[in-house]
Amino acid sequence: MNQSVLSHFILLGFPVTKGIQPFLFLAFFVIYFMSLTCNLLIMGVAYWDQKLHCPMYFFISIFSFLEICYTSVTMPRLLRDLLSDDKIIPIQFCVVQFYFLFVLGSTENFLLSSMAYDRYVAICNPLRYNSIITHRACVFLVLGAWMGGFLAPLMPLIFLSVSAFCGSNIIDHFYCDFSPLLHHFCITDSIYIIETIFFLLACIIILGNFVFISTSYGLVISIIAKIPSRKGRRKTLSTCGSHLTVVCLFYGSIIFMYVRSDHSTPTQVDKVVSLFYSVITPTLNPLIYGLRNEDIKQALRRAVKMI
Repeated sequence: MNQSVLSHFILLGFPVTKGIQPFLFLAFFVIYFMSLTCNLLIMGVAYWDQKLHCPMYFFISIFSFLEICYTSVTMPRLLRDLLSDDKIIPIQFCVVQFYFLFVLGSTENFLLSSMAYDRYVAICNPLRYNSIITHRACVFLVLGAWMGGFLAPLMPLIFLSVSAFCGSNIIDHFYCDFSPLLHHFCITDSIYIIETIFFLLACIIILGNFVFISTSYGLVISIIAKIPSRKGRRKTLSTCGSHLTVVCLFYGSIIFMYVRSDHSTPTQVDKVVSLFYSVITPTLNPLIYGLRNEDIKQALRRAVKMI
């Protein structure tokens, strides 16, 4: 049976009554504003305070910039859709949104690995830390993370760009994720191929970085356990506690979402989990780094005194 090729999708988002939409808009606006403000604050403090001019806070400031980009791919569109009846998104824009979400998500994986490596060297090989984690090495790691992020989704992007989409133009999601797009392919024979490619990429990028981070922290914890004093163990652990918390939040959701072989049937659970890692977690991350990191808190106090 012939099917008409779609030219646009309709993002269903959160189908609530018109009376609820303004409150939902306000809630997401506050979350987005907090995410932007807190991440910009961390970037500003890391740049302004000379005491934070070290590799650890260089990575944190880059991570904050990445989080701003990540939330800005989905949140403006979500906020617009909550106040508008026009929820149409052209397929080209949908594919571009998917690509940049994949780019930024992949970059975050690589950057978290770089941050874990930094903490591993600092704790397990402190005497050689300054000679290993130089400014040049930091820039190289960050550029490598971004390059890997941009290259990782090229194959799915090319496949989606040349594919035709059929069937219903309704996407039961608040952004263009892989599963909803896969559900609308015209040529069903190609679904298995792209699903397999995406699954392999997710395993390599997500599980590969997760294993590297886990191994790094396993070695870090083994070194910390050998420190004789309880105060020394607590102080050493505090230098990587924030990063470890962020890692747990990030990987807890994306492993559930993407490291699975069947993406063809999107569910409401997918939407909730997507909301957590694309909106909630980027808002919590700067709060974790700010509230749990004594150096950043002291830098903020110094900045306030200067005003």
